[in-house]
Amino acid sequence: MKTSIGKTAVYTALIGLAAAAYPVSAHHSTTMFDRDKTIPLSGTVKELHWTNPHVAIYIENNVKQPNAETGLWLIELTSPGNLVRSGWSRNTIKPGDKVTADVHPLRDGTKGAALRKITLADTGQSFTYSIRDADRPNIDQEKDSK
Repeated sequence: MKTSIGKTAVYTALIGLAAAAYPVSAHHSTTMFDRDKTIPLSGTVKELHWTNPHVAIYIENNVKQPNAETGLWLIELTSPGNLVRSGWSRNTIKPGDKVTADVHPLRDGTKGAALRKITLADTGQSFTYSIRDADRPNIDQEKDSK
């Protein structure tokens, strides 16, 4: 009898943990983005939303590319805290800035994407979405040159 109650308690706890973990993994999933494709966008930053849980940049794409229609694109980034650790600030990208962005598009083909790298047209300065050194091609060199 004790074994049966013990097993039931363990199974109940495991099911509870699995159920509690599901919303967390669902929220942080990036499966809606096609990480096997990177497309370029070139245009003007229209809006920047520096808020948790994810920073968002709206870019008016002016150059038609394969798989990148012209028009307003919503680009998703990581959290403001992660971006600050990557060298960003609230003023790194501003509305009106001319930019080129390499992005992973949404799988459904709508005008949305995850940022890979963004480059300011007037300075050539590049910023990535990630705090991992492998994803930061030249940020440290750019900081040293200022």
